[in-house]
Amino acid sequence: MFTGIVEELGEVTAVEALGAGGGARLRMHGPAVTADAAHGDSVAVNGVCLTVTGLADAEFTADVIAETLDRSSLGALAVGSRVNLERPMRLGGRLDGHLVQGHVDGTGTLVRRTPDGTVGVALPAHLSRYVVEKGSIAVDGISLTVVEAGAEHFTVSLIPTTLERTTLGVKEPGDLVNLEVDVLAKYVERLLGDPAAASRLGQAGAAQ
Repeated sequence: MFTGIVEELGEVTAVEALGAGGGARLRMHGPAVTADAAHGDSVAVNGVCLTVTGLADAEFTADVIAETLDRSSLGALAVGSRVNLERPMRLGGRLDGHLVQGHVDGTGTLVRRTPDGTVGVALPAHLSRYVVEKGSIAVDGISLTVVEAGAEHFTVSLIPTTLERTTLGVKEPGDLVNLEVDVLAKYVERLLGDPAAASRLGQAGAAQ
């Protein structure tokens, strides 16, 4: 589990194809996230939870299956690409952003940005119902508050620190971004779609 508070802006140093399966092995430079990392640990890379498969000289490697490459923007990474990096949150630590699983729901497209830090993102129709004004969304692994929520887009406002320390400071209109909607919204939808489950939930609440 992550919080969407990016710890470090890393860099891809190598991309290697993995056999006929269509996967890839990424090597990334990230001194902060590798400082206490071990083989098998998790690291969020542009919001995608990946497993550390190797460590050396402030760099780590992670294998990415074809499904992940297809459903996220990681398939577009190349040597020199900047990436948002975050280690999992520690139990008992502060939850400064929101609960982020690192399970990307899909990709959006940055459609506009303004000098005041406003960024507009187009998103797939099947995800728009989970995005609400003042709600939370993870964009490239960054926990952000939705300013405007439309049927096919949403906007967020970025402070200078976010622009300086994350990929959203360098992305331009037309670039893909990974999106993870608030998991609580998906659970609520599932419960409301199951009358029996919703009834049980209501009875439990009334009994408290």
